[in-house]
Amino acid sequence: MTAAFQQCIHPDCGARFDTSQILTSCPACGSLLDVCYNWDQVPVPRSLREFEKRWLSRLNPVDFSGVWRFRELLPFATDKQIVTIGEGQTILQKNDLLAGRCGMRPGTLFLQYEGQNPSGSFKDNGMTAASTHAHQVGARMTACASTGNTSASLAIYAGVTGLFRCVVFVGSGRIAYGKLSQALDYGARTIQIRGDFDDALARVRQICSKHPIYLCNSVNPFRLEGQKTIMYRVLEGLGWQVPDWIVVPGGNLGNSSAFGKAFLELKQLGLIDRIPRLAIINARGACTLDRLVNEGGLKWNQGRPSSEQIGQFYTQMDRDQNKASTLASAIEINRPVNLEKALRAIDVCDGIVRSVSDQEIIDARAMIASCGFGCEPASGATIAGVQLLRKQGLIAASDRVVCILTGHQLKDPDLTVAYHSNDSALREKKLGPSGVRETIWSNAPVVVDNDEAAILRAIGIN
Repeated sequence: MTAAFQQCIHPDCGARFDTSQILTSCPACGSLLDVCYNWDQVPVPRSLREFEKRWLSRLNPVDFSGVWRFRELLPFATDKQIVTIGEGQTILQKNDLLAGRCGMRPGTLFLQYEGQNPSGSFKDNGMTAASTHAHQVGARMTACASTGNTSASLAIYAGVTGLFRCVVFVGSGRIAYGKLSQALDYGARTIQIRGDFDDALARVRQICSKHPIYLCNSVNPFRLEGQKTIMYRVLEGLGWQVPDWIVVPGGNLGNSSAFGKAFLELKQLGLIDRIPRLAIINARGACTLDRLVNEGGLKWNQGRPSSEQIGQFYTQMDRDQNKASTLASAIEINRPVNLEKALRAIDVCDGIVRSVSDQEIIDARAMIASCGFGCEPASGATIAGVQLLRKQGLIAASDRVVCILTGHQLKDPDLTVAYHSNDSALREKKLGPSGVRETIWSNAPVVVDNDEAAILRAIGIN
């Protein structure tokens, strides 16, 4: 399609490339790429409400998809080229109980629950787009590095469609079994290397650059095009009104980058009149963005962030042998590949970055679950972040806030069981020494004799 092209994000380069090319960085300068559009060649709706007509044609797989029903806003493929397995059937849920626990007014806190996707995480939004582009260019093998969710998503698209062979790279011992089991079940060739996610990503990028293997990590610009649609569904769930805040966990920073691009484009197209603020929440044990932005003062700087400062930071990190470490394995990443795009999103959305501890993350995850939405540990960073920002006075009690819950509770059931267990040895094994203390939202099973009176006492009936 002539309307779409790839473009280097660095303003001093800005090189353009056809969408038929398989690229994960600019061949001219090495910077990241965007998928861009000649919008005057696209039938963009005059109002976001026009997308509602597709609710009436859900027997059409492309209209049923919560990604592709917005296809005029990511118009790089024809309907016949689209690879979809019914992703994006997710909901925006107002949760007043959780709002009260965060010190917010009723009707102000919303959860965008991406755990309802086919593979159980938000990754399917991006993987349908990456798989579509892979299909467009005739790829026969796809690959990714993963802390778990990406591998599960890539594997399910390869398995369901039968279009690709699939290879996933994971680090040693740093993947939740709930996620690893998906990649194995869906038939992916799983390579577990001795190293962490950053090592796995460096290796898979090297291999894909030398061999005809299509890379599906979020350095792939088409992945982020699919992830933009999470924000379209948020707006849809709010009656096309813009919230005050979007709060999202920060790992490889693909979501943050995609959300910023989504709102920038919507504003440019005149489909929204303002842009919400963005809060990116790091785990304290994997807080590269927080440190660079808040301690180092790193900024987007009109597309010219200091590469020297970033390079020095990583050099010192390697010298100190500083490896990412957090119970929220999905965001256990020290070298986020979308760092520069996330800086752009912060600039576009008047964003902020914060870090929260593992204890705050797992307590918040359990609190979210107690309010009806079981989610993976990384999702707990959102509510932990809201609590922190309320204390700092940045989020007002009356602000309308949307928290992105990135994955399903069963992605990491071992951590959940350990959190609620009375067994301190189990808690220490899964949560570490800091998790041995009595957990705030603990709901341990009550062990009783097989006796009616004992059972009644345990459930509070005298």
